[in-house]
Amino acid sequence: MLEAVVATVKAVAQQEILPRYLRVARQRKADGSLFTEADVVTQEVLSRELRKIFPGPVVGEEMTEQEQVDRWGAGDAGLWCMDPIDGTSNFVNGLPYFAVSVALMRKGRSVLGVVYNPVADEMFYAEQGKGAYLNGERLPIKEHVPALRSAIANVDLKRLSHKLAGGICSSRPFSSQRNYGACSLEWCYTAAGRFDLYLHGGQKLWDYAAGCLILEEAGGHMCGFDQDDFWAEPIWQRSVIAALDRGLFIQWRDWVRAHR
Repeated sequence: MLEAVVATVKAVAQQEILPRYLRVARQRKADGSLFTEADVVTQEVLSRELRKIFPGPVVGEEMTEQEQVDRWGAGDAGLWCMDPIDGTSNFVNGLPYFAVSVALMRKGRSVLGVVYNPVADEMFYAEQGKGAYLNGERLPIKEHVPALRSAIANVDLKRLSHKLAGGICSSRPFSSQRNYGACSLEWCYTAAGRFDLYLHGGQKLWDYAAGCLILEEAGGHMCGFDQDDFWAEPIWQRSVIAALDRGLFIQWRDWVRAHR
């Protein structure tokens, strides 16, 4: 099944997304976020093709909230969760940091995850209990563990409280901060060892469904602001504290919680 999903995601991205890169008009949803024709078409095509692999419901970002809730409720035996283009703002502005994200979930947890950046031709994927990979190479790729003070962190400041964001800006415990605007790839870059630390104040289901499994299968660690068990956080929006190395993760988790 994993091989079929990887092939399907790559084919759809190359056929429906790349030809529209920098060539589609942008629109805004009710919540102010961007979407394009490429988001809608990719979701339609990918939904159809994924259901040939496993005939469960599909929960996608480009659906109404009621559709998402209804399909989630009907998918306890298995459902697909997707973001057809994670990083739409990057996509329409010519920044080559966006991805297709697909997860197969059973009983509320991810069992298979695929994240593909078609510009870089980087395919991250994992299956529960079988490890995580990037283009056939097992993750993590970089295993050097820095001290917390010399770590590179991916932090989405705009979704943090003023207190926590202010603490990070004024007295950060790490060396350097990045944020590129595509959650699924941020998980994968952490899994690969490109980022040492990860922090996000609130992700939607399709933002974390594939990426969190990839980090977990790479040996990484994650929790929410309030729960040590990441999967105990609210389904539709979760905070994220994560790191690849366990020792670094504990230090990062404790620092974040102490400064909230």
